[in-house]
Amino acid sequence: MAISLTAPFPARAQSLGFGGGNGATPVPINITASNGIAWNQTARTVTAIGDAKAVRGAVTVTATRLVAHYQPKSAAPGTSQAAKPAHSVASATPADGGDLGGLDSGSSQITQLDAIGHVHIFTTTDQAFGDLAVFHMARHELVLTGAHLKLTTPTDVVTARDAIQYWSQQRKAVAIGDALIVTTSQRSIAADKLTGYFVATVPPASGATPASDAPDDQASKLRKVVAVGHVVVRTATDIATGDRGVYRPATGIAILTGDVHITHGPNELAGQRGQVNMKTGIATLMAAPGHRVEGLVLPNSAPHPAAKPPQSQAKSVP
Repeated sequence: MAISLTAPFPARAQSLGFGGGNGATPVPINITASNGIAWNQTARTVTAIGDAKAVRGAVTVTATRLVAHYQPKSAAPGTSQAAKPAHSVASATPADGGDLGGLDSGSSQITQLDAIGHVHIFTTTDQAFGDLAVFHMARHELVLTGAHLKLTTPTDVVTARDAIQYWSQQRKAVAIGDALIVTTSQRSIAADKLTGYFVATVPPASGATPASDAPDDQASKLRKVVAVGHVVVRTATDIATGDRGVYRPATGIAILTGDVHITHGPNELAGQRGQVNMKTGIATLMAAPGHRVEGLVLPNSAPHPAAKPPQSQAKSVP
């Protein structure tokens, strides 16, 4: 059984947003399920049960169960909407071929979509996994919770323990609790909370729609990461820790502040500010004004045979 639903806003969404496509007319949401679809007019919900799938443009959501919350659209001036039964539940299954009427004719708009159980959200480039996903349509927000939370892009993998939040209009994602970003080069950043800012990988042509309004099937690219709490940056040779950090993938530079430590094999440096080049593996420790850097360097210490020669440095900033 399949139905078509319409959400309340023109799309201004990034890869995993469920806003549809660009344009004034919202793109319908097509929902299918193996065990049936129930329409509860009292609760104003449509529930798809069993291998449920929702497709809107390039974005697909699969789960054990999908629940779409809707509101009737206001009637245009001079027109009236047909009255709906006040307390009725309509059921549609593959066997009975039931008709859900107004929902697929554009008379209602989706305000929230819940995906429950074994959630998988994906486009041709990006994916997200969790146990519960809630799309807040008006806020263009996705909240993903449950075990084994993961968000993937062509260049990075983001995991978290507590939640992953994603705002499609702002091109922003937040990972909370044991948050971790691993790049394709196996460099990584971990923290209590990671906030990632994305951009479209293909810039719009002159006079075209801005990147923030790019269609849902446009790939995303990580522009900046802000890390807060127990920050750990790992390269092939060094481990750097601090209280806060900012990483910019375009340059490969991660800046750490607070109580910073950089470890390279048996050697360790401590200070208030550190810089790690994720591309070259070079780590530099800097002292804040009025402070000194400290280090423990063992003579003739060599890195692991598979690693590059020691590259950690320490310097003071006047």
